[in-house]
Amino acid sequence: MPRLSLEVADIFRGHGPAWRQANAGHVSLGQLKVMSAIENCRTAALGGHVARCENCAHSQISYNSCRNRHCPKCQGAIAKEWLAAREADLLPVPYYHVVFTLPAAIADIAYQNKAVIYDLLFKASAETLIAIAADPKHLGARVGITSVLHTWGSALTHHPHVHMIVPGGGISRDGERWVACRPGFFLPVRVLSRLFRRLFLEKLIAAHRAGQLKFFGDHAALADAPAFAAYLAPLRRAEWVVYAKRPFGGPQAVLAYLSRYTHRVAIANSRLIACDRSRVTFRWKDYRAEGRDRQKLMTLAAAEFIRRFLIHVLPQGFHRIRHYGLLASGTRADNIARARELLAVAKPERQPTAVAADQTKPNCPCCGGRMVIIEVFERGTTPWHRPTGPTTVIRIDTS
Repeated sequence: MPRLSLEVADIFRGHGPAWRQANAGHVSLGQLKVMSAIENCRTAALGGHVARCENCAHSQISYNSCRNRHCPKCQGAIAKEWLAAREADLLPVPYYHVVFTLPAAIADIAYQNKAVIYDLLFKASAETLIAIAADPKHLGARVGITSVLHTWGSALTHHPHVHMIVPGGGISRDGERWVACRPGFFLPVRVLSRLFRRLFLEKLIAAHRAGQLKFFGDHAALADAPAFAAYLAPLRRAEWVVYAKRPFGGPQAVLAYLSRYTHRVAIANSRLIACDRSRVTFRWKDYRAEGRDRQKLMTLAAAEFIRRFLIHVLPQGFHRIRHYGLLASGTRADNIARARELLAVAKPERQPTAVAADQTKPNCPCCGGRMVIIEVFERGTTPWHRPTGPTTVIRIDTS
């Protein structure tokens, strides 16, 4: 694949040293590691291999990827591996997309308490949907959920929200039948919104009482319980945003959607327009506008662009894709098998489309022949064999 004209890595290499120096002591180790990984991704710093075509002897160098989950170039292959496992779990029913969003006041304190509040967002949203779905007044069934955390808006601002992909139905509480939702309608969003608000605030207050929340700067006073209660008071009356989209066209549409959302990072390289000695310009989508007017350009100081990108670095070990209900890891296989039995459909016989190893190996760009690795070189070293043409670096961009 040809190299994109501008990448996040280029911005980090050009402006990162000055930014690190200017923000010394205010950047986490995790953020520094992400910067370093992105800067070194697909370069000689990480080593690589030389491959030669069996037919025409064309050779090329491919450098190793960093495989960091925040790197725009590394998510494509990882997403394919993940989707291969998920494909086997799909059921022949409509799937719905539900989004739970934290209010801005909560997002402000979430930045200082990422691990705690993002975890509460996952738990409260999942408990909400499972509870409403189990209510006989609505669906009366046990449902399955795949949740994906996104922390950004299109302009790289801090905007924590969870995307849920949910089958349009579930297993009855007695386990004897499949309960399908009404065509084109899953669950009432206003009911979801109000329960989500109550559950999240209850969990947030419990976390505050347990001393799990930390506050700095303008929010330092919120460490005091009465001040925290006063801060949350307006949120008890506000409408929290829960959005349910129309159902997908079928299982393959679900996979296509998941491939765009599960391993997305804060900004794709394809959205970058320009970078000079002091500024970065990129495309963004203004959801307050209509139609074509939504697509706009934004120019930020390079330091501000880096800051915005790095606020979306997740805590080490934090899982941003989670499964609940029928899709919970410990019981997923049994629940999927039971759902297929109740739906009277057989388990798919074909192998998942994304698992074949040969699909990940590039063919010769000259003749289409099979490329064979003839040399592997370590980090920071130079390969003995030279490419027959311009060095080809495999680059995968996600958006």
